[in-house]
Amino acid sequence: MAEVAFNEVDKIYDNGVQAVFDLTLDIHDGEFLVLVGPSGCGKTTALRMVAGLETISDGTLSIGGRVVNDLSPKERDIAMVFQNYALYPHLSVAENIAFGLRLRKTPKHIIEERVVWAGRLLDLTPYLDRKPKELSGGQRQRVAMGRAIVRQPQVFLMDEPLSNLDAKLRVQMRADIAKLQHELGTTTIYVTHDQVEAMTMGDRVAVMSKGYLQQVDAPQRLYDRPENLFVAGFIGTPPMNLLEAGVSVNGTVEIDLGGNRIPVADEALREYPRLREFGGRNVIVGLRPGLLHPAREEPGMPSLRATVELVEALGGESMAYFQVDARQIKAEMPDETLESDDEASVVGSRPNLVASFPPHIMLRIGEEVPVAIDTRGLHFFEESSGAPLR
Repeated sequence: MAEVAFNEVDKIYDNGVQAVFDLTLDIHDGEFLVLVGPSGCGKTTALRMVAGLETISDGTLSIGGRVVNDLSPKERDIAMVFQNYALYPHLSVAENIAFGLRLRKTPKHIIEERVVWAGRLLDLTPYLDRKPKELSGGQRQRVAMGRAIVRQPQVFLMDEPLSNLDAKLRVQMRADIAKLQHELGTTTIYVTHDQVEAMTMGDRVAVMSKGYLQQVDAPQRLYDRPENLFVAGFIGTPPMNLLEAGVSVNGTVEIDLGGNRIPVADEALREYPRLREFGGRNVIVGLRPGLLHPAREEPGMPSLRATVELVEALGGESMAYFQVDARQIKAEMPDETLESDDEASVVGSRPNLVASFPPHIMLRIGEEVPVAIDTRGLHFFEESSGAPLR
């Protein structure tokens, strides 16, 4: 086991494209850290630099206190689990698991012991003599995991290992991988574009966008205290609603949201005290879908008028999509202005507000209804920079 440390790491490809900018990140010994972000954000490039599959353009990368910039993958004592499993079809499960050990000329009795151990740990014992084509997708993924863990490396690297599985199996494998990592205690870096995976698996989650590290923190803190507009809009399923609102301060603090004047609760003001400084100006208000309720069920809460656009019944809840007369903001990088008229900054398509409602609520497409807002959980961001108003 070992710590992994990025220190001001850059990656610039031969064609001049820079994929990673000034990445400084410490992954603790035994930690399960998830790198998450949209496609092209640099997360896989960062992982491949740890593996030695990509050269580092600038900065230093260390594993266990040893700088590894110039070391080959073989010299780094890491094991990688790939998206496509990379199993040898002509070898049995046991032979696939043992393949890396044989390459290192590990004694035969140690190979046999570790294969048996991995088979038992991963529930593969009945399948050790089978070929990969005789296994399900989840079983193949466990074989790939087995091949990595028998190496007993300092660091596990996992590059979207569940993306080829169906939804139900992904949920099961998420739990299996998290449990396995906890039992082994091996430092693990896990890359995914699926922020549900990130939130449910990682000890900490590092959010990346356009090559920059945006925030790294425990999953719940990322959700509760986003450090910029991108993290706010990216973390959460469904994502946070981000709308432009005017602020008025006259004893109480209110926001004008699509012509609806909404008083802001003291709890939100304590979390975002700088909101008081923005009287007479516009800010970006963040509303989690769970903060919105049918007004008739929460008569004590302030509400706004919204037009029903779509309702998705999911059994345990209904996702209700509304149109309100307010500008919707796209979650952008912190250094990108949100005040311009650039269409990239504004999502003009309908609807622009999504709520998580109880399943029994009946809504008709096109009707205008009052939607209650629990303003204790509102988030507020500066319009020009996307920084939180804390």
